[in-house]
Amino acid sequence: MKEAVVENQHRKITGYRELTEVEIGAMNIIKARGEQLAQLLDDLGNLPDVDKRALAIARTEFQTGLMWATRAVARPTTF
Repeated sequence: MKEAVVENQHRKITGYRELTEVEIGAMNIIKARGEQLAQLLDDLGNLPDVDKRALAIARTEFQTGLMWATRAVARPTTF
């Protein structure tokens, strides 16, 4: 059974707030750049003899950086 989507979810989750149009734009840029970085890492993974461990670390660090960039814009009140 499929659950119904809740409107205005951020208003019902502790620590979330309304974002301005500029903040929403910044969040969308972060998300788009994250997709670009993911594609770059996928492409690097197709190179012969690439260090898979180093690439996995790079992916983790990029994900961590993107998460912190998102939090920098969203500024949630809870961790």
